[in-house]
Amino acid sequence: MLSLAVTMLILALVAALLGFGGIASSFAGFAQILFFVFIVLFLISAVAGALRGRPPV
Repeated sequence: MLSLAVTMLILALVAALLGFGGIASSFAGFAQILFFVFIVLFLISAVAGALRGRPPV
């Protein structure tokens, strides 16, 4: 999921360099949403792993 967010960010930067402002802002917004979803899922996974009590492998 993080790689998808980075891909969208790169596409937004390329679109902005080429002058496509509307497309660039759409890609940037999508990348931002994906990044925050990734962070939330990571935190949920970290808390679940901590509550389970097993050491990480």
